[in-house]
Amino acid sequence: MDTIYADYSISMSEFKKNPAQVLRSAGEKPVAVLNHNRPAFYMLTPRLFEALIDEMTDRDLNDLVRTRLAQKDTAIEVDIDAI
Repeated sequence: MDTIYADYSISMSEFKKNPAQVLRSAGEKPVAVLNHNRPAFYMLTPRLFEALIDEMTDRDLNDLVRTRLAQKDTAIEVDIDAI
């Protein structure tokens, strides 16, 4: 059985009847659309999708900072006023 990462789920056939109503009913929560009782896709509002993208970007930046901090000993010090 697949894990469903949503508070709400709906069958594909029910979803196709009125997708806009499903979106309104879910509010800001994700909806798992199921095909043969397995998640086929997740429906997200633009606001939630943007929040997920922001979170992923923040994680990527955190990883970059950690990598650069680990390489701090090899950094070359510069004087910004010398330019």
